[in-house]
Amino acid sequence: MRTIVLLRHGKSSWSDSTLADIDRPLAPRGERASRKLAKYIRRKRIQPALVLCSPSLRTRQTLEGVAASLGKRCAVEVVPQLYGASDRELLERLQTLPESISSVMLIGHNPGLRKLALVLASRGTYLPQLEEKFPTGALATLVVRSEGWTAVVPGVAELVDYVVPRQLD
Repeated sequence: MRTIVLLRHGKSSWSDSTLADIDRPLAPRGERASRKLAKYIRRKRIQPALVLCSPSLRTRQTLEGVAASLGKRCAVEVVPQLYGASDRELLERLQTLPESISSVMLIGHNPGLRKLALVLASRGTYLPQLEEKFPTGALATLVVRSEGWTAVVPGVAELVDYVVPRQLD
């Protein structure tokens, strides 16, 4: 079994219009959302073996906000190719993961993350909410009953959990 956790970065700040998109930090609302998500991750015992994070400031700050909840054995990689990656590029990245990794968390951006979730998930009680939207701070957990990452293809996953920060108030 393979577990894929998709986490969209928290709400970002637009207060400094001179910043490049990749350099935009989290807004205070995004920081609060990261703290709420950290508690949720701890409560749900979400402990990926590997975290792949976009290099943008807001994704790295989101990671910092939840990192302590991910467990001590979690390896973290900042992957430049995740910034602006399409669903196809994200899926290709998943398919190249080592077989020794059973669970991964991707911290990134829309529209790639949302499209990836929709491409992978063919079933799950949370699917209607995911189809509606994947807002900042959204966390989706998908399970694929597969021996290897190369078998992770469109339609094979079940969406077993989906939460947005406003649900955690």
